[in-house]
Amino acid sequence: MLRAKEITAIKWITRANVKVDRVACPWLIKKFVDKDAEFYFVPAENVMAEAERLGAIPYDVKGVELGHHGKECSFEAILKKYNLAHDPALVLLGKIVNGADTDNTLWYQPEGAGLQAIAEGFRHLGCKDDHEINAAEWIVYDALYAYCQQMIRQGKPNGAFKD
Repeated sequence: MLRAKEITAIKWITRANVKVDRVACPWLIKKFVDKDAEFYFVPAENVMAEAERLGAIPYDVKGVELGHHGKECSFEAILKKYNLAHDPALVLLGKIVNGADTDNTLWYQPEGAGLQAIAEGFRHLGCKDDHEINAAEWIVYDALYAYCQQMIRQGKPNGAFKD
């Protein structure tokens, strides 16, 4: 298994028209896995062919290693694959992303609804493409990660709104 520090300048590919997981995953990859990552956003039906052509790693696509498995989202798959689950703040952030990206029945994470609303709002700001949405929205994930770190420091590994 590759460790995050062993990876550099890899191409990553997913479906176009990003929302929660397809913004959270590039944020996670760029911050903790591959600081030089290149991202491609293509129509869903072209992801696998383009992944092969580009030599890119597909994520948040049905049937891939870095996709949804059971009730877990792609963000959580990346945490596991690249040994990032040792950071309890990232684990909490994964629960929030999961709550926003799925039916929220795995973790019942209250913060997920707020993230879902924010992500939907970004889709309506008139950004020209998925790269621009990612660039604009990553500050949200920086803030959520800071929130998660604070929750961990306060002994609240499930966030502020859960016992």
